[in-house]
Amino acid sequence: MDEKLKIKISIADRVYPLNIKASQEESLRKAAKNIEAVIKKYEQSYAVKDKQDVLAMCALQFAADNEQKKLRETDGDQEVNLRLEVLHNLVKNNLN
Repeated sequence: MDEKLKIKISIADRVYPLNIKASQEESLRKAAKNIEAVIKKYEQSYAVKDKQDVLAMCALQFAADNEQKKLRETDGDQEVNLRLEVLHNLVKNNLN
């Protein structure tokens, strides 16, 4: 059973206390670090006065990255299925 931890994650100059499973800690800390890096990039690249704008752009970037990953996985699945079908037909034809 996963032990519960109380941690604090800082994002965009705000601290968020969380109760999490111990197994989630590393991934949550890495995610917060990635968000902070993207925030810094946007703040350096654009004249942003409001943190909410930066957070919205971060959310958009992460969501777009996630959608691209899903598309690549779907394309890969389709290619694998096509190859399996070809192999299946070869085996089936050679057994007959």
